[in-house]
Amino acid sequence: MVATLHDATGNDGELVNSSRTLLGICRESDYSSRPVLSELSVGIQRNNRRGVEVLYPAAVLISEEDDQENIMITFDLHQSPLFKLKPVLVLAFKSPLTDGELGVTFSSQFLQPNTQSACISGGAMYILLTGISSEGNVDQKWKISVQAKSPNMKENLKDVLIGGKSGSNMTPLLLFSVNTGTDRRPGSSLASLQTSSLSFLCELRRFLDAVLPQHRTEPPLLRLDSLQSLPPLALGLSTSETLLAKIINSTAPTIFSFTSWSSSQPVHPGQLALSPDLLEELRQRLEKNEAQIKEMIRQGMLPNRASEKLDRLKEFSALQRQEPAAGESQYCAFLLLKALQTVTRTYNMQKKLRATRAGPSTRGPICGLGSLTVSLEKLLLGPQNADLNNCRGSCTFPLTNSNNHAVLLNYHIERGDVNERGPCCVPLAYDPLEVIDWNDEGSFLSIKPDMIAKECGCR
Repeated sequence: MVATLHDATGNDGELVNSSRTLLGICRESDYSSRPVLSELSVGIQRNNRRGVEVLYPAAVLISEEDDQENIMITFDLHQSPLFKLKPVLVLAFKSPLTDGELGVTFSSQFLQPNTQSACISGGAMYILLTGISSEGNVDQKWKISVQAKSPNMKENLKDVLIGGKSGSNMTPLLLFSVNTGTDRRPGSSLASLQTSSLSFLCELRRFLDAVLPQHRTEPPLLRLDSLQSLPPLALGLSTSETLLAKIINSTAPTIFSFTSWSSSQPVHPGQLALSPDLLEELRQRLEKNEAQIKEMIRQGMLPNRASEKLDRLKEFSALQRQEPAAGESQYCAFLLLKALQTVTRTYNMQKKLRATRAGPSTRGPICGLGSLTVSLEKLLLGPQNADLNNCRGSCTFPLTNSNNHAVLLNYHIERGDVNERGPCCVPLAYDPLEVIDWNDEGSFLSIKPDMIAKECGCR
C-alpha cells in the first residue's frame, strides 16, 4: 500500500491516471479523498515512507439484511491519539473482481463526507475512504453501510467483501499522515518495523512487475505446493551459514510468495546474522548484479523506471562497510540479491535461446533448448510465471549431445526397423526453483529440485 501511495501522484501532486483503477476511483468528480491521498503520497515521498502510521481494527464484522440491498461493515477500533488526525480507511482486497466493474456507495457518520463512492474492478486492489477526526480517547465502533449502485448486485458485492467460501476477501486498515513528533500508539516501534518489511516487499513486487517479461496468464494455474520439495529452511538469525552461502552463490530463479493473508500480523520482520566474510560476499554479489541491471537499463532491455525502483529497494538493504549492517538490512539485501539474480538469469536465458534459434542449420530444427512458460497460482509478490524450458527438435545423424545407446537406436531406425523408437530430444540436466515463502511463523526457503531444463540431448 505504501509503495502504491508513493507512485499515486506526480511531481505536481496530481493523481496519476494509472493509479485510478488500482485505487478504485470512478472519476475525478466522485473522488472526495483526492486531497488526502495527495497529502499521503507527498508525505511518503518526502519522508521516505516514515510519514505514515497504521492502525488495524481490533475486530471486523460484515453482516447483511435480507430485506435490504445494503451490507453493513462494523469496525471495532481501540483508542489512539492518532484519531486527532484525519484517518483514511483502506480496504485492501486479496482478489478483486476478475472482470466487469462494480460501482459501490459507502455511507456512514464516521466518513467525511458521509457518502463516498468507489469502483471495484479487476484492477482495483484498494479502496480509500476519508474518515472524520476525533479526540481518540475512547474506543470506537464504526458502522459503514455499503450498497451497489446497480440493482440486484448485492451477491456480487458480498462476494467481493466476504470472498465466498474462501473466507474474508478484504483486509481493512487505517492510515494517518503524521509529522515528526506526533504521538504514536503503544507498540508502534514493532508496527514501524513491520511496515518497513511490508514496504520492502511491496517495492520488490513492483520492481519485479516492471522488469520481468509479462506473459498472459493461462489456466490451469500451477500450485507450488503440488511440486516435490526439499525440507524448508527457516530464514532467520539462527540459519546455517553453510546453507546461506550455497543459496547466495546459487543462480537458480526465485519465486516470492505469501501462503496466508493476515491483517493482525501482516508479516514477521525478517533478520539475518551473517558473518563478516559472508556479508562481504553478499555485498559483492549484490553490487555485481546491480551493475548488470544498470547495464540492461542502459541498453534499453529494461525500462528506465526500473532504475528508480531499484534505488528504493537499495534504501532498505543498504550494507554499510564502516559499521555492521542491521539484521533487517541483511535480510532485505539477501532478498534483493535473489530477485536480481532471477531478473538477470531470465534475460540471459532469453538471449541464449535467441542465439540458438538464429544459429546456422542445414537440416531443420535440431535438438535444443526452448522456452516453456507456466502460470503460477496467484501470488501476492511474484513472479507470476516461471519459464521451465523444454527440449525440442530432431535427433537425426549426427546426433546432438548423444550417447552410445542413442547412436544404436538411430542405427536401427536407419535400417528400417519400425518396431523400435528413434532417439528423442529430452532434458539431460536441470536447475532447481527456489521459493521464499512467508506465513504466520516467519519466512522460509524451499527448493523444488529438477524444475528447469538447462541442457538437452538425444536419448
